[in-house]
Amino acid sequence: MLITTMNDVPGREITHVHGEVFGLTVRSRNVGSQIGAAFKSLAGGELKGMTKNLESSRQEAIDRLVTAAQAHGANAIVAMRFDTTEMGDTWTEVCAYGTACTIS
Repeated sequence: MLITTMNDVPGREITHVHGEVFGLTVRSRNVGSQIGAAFKSLAGGELKGMTKNLESSRQEAIDRLVTAAQAHGANAIVAMRFDTTEMGDTWTEVCAYGTACTIS
């Protein structure tokens, strides 16, 4: 599956547009991690546990995006983007979205 943030694929032709596809995940960290992150944020610096969680969330969202595109018969996703939303105090929603296409 080709995934690009561009609106087209240089040297390739979009032969069919299947439509928008989404990959969503909502994650939270356990209470101990949240408390540790709160203390770390007082001193400053990277919150490595939070970074790891966000990387994992993005990958899961991409995996779900690819599954959605394949279900439409697409072999590419163009104009792929991420959207992240805080939900409550400890939940984060990550959405990967784009346009499912067939390219040749």
